[in-house]
Amino acid sequence: MNIPIARSDIHIHLSEEHISILFGDSHKLHNIKDLTIPGQFVCSERVIVTGPEGSIEDVVVVGPARRETQVEISITNGLSLGITPPVRMSGNLENTPGCILIGPLGSVSLKKGVIASKRHIHMHTNQAREWNLSDGQSVCVKVPGSRALIFDEVIMRVGEDQAQEMHVDFDEGHAAGITDFQSVEIIP
Repeated sequence: MNIPIARSDIHIHLSEEHISILFGDSHKLHNIKDLTIPGQFVCSERVIVTGPEGSIEDVVVVGPARRETQVEISITNGLSLGITPPVRMSGNLENTPGCILIGPLGSVSLKKGVIASKRHIHMHTNQAREWNLSDGQSVCVKVPGSRALIFDEVIMRVGEDQAQEMHVDFDEGHAAGITDFQSVEIIP
């Protein structure tokens, strides 16, 4: 069961309210590149993420707007910012640290929303059914190569709106010597 893998760098999903504060009233995000997951895209908009010990500039915004603002960082990003992000699945933001976001027209002080994304696999329902995999299931994934390793506790995200791809952050990707979109093997 082979699938492509991609590394995910620091990025932000913004709520409509925060888009307006950072970029102006009624601002609409500008799609410059579609992502593999249907409906998601890289935006031309960028922000500065600030923590107690530092800032990271030119951070990518991923669209479309979400119900809640979420900042996804690596553990290494957290060291630069002075933030210890919990490892969570996207959307699980309770009891997470906050940060300050700075855009061209304003800033937002988040009380929560900073996470290190838990490694996961997106997969369409039909493919998951064929491979006998289910949403929320934990699997192992074998990465081949000169720095071969096995990722444990990779969570399946199965749905009609998903496309087949595994996501890890840059820290995990560098540790395994991953090249974006190389093939890895699911081990249920």
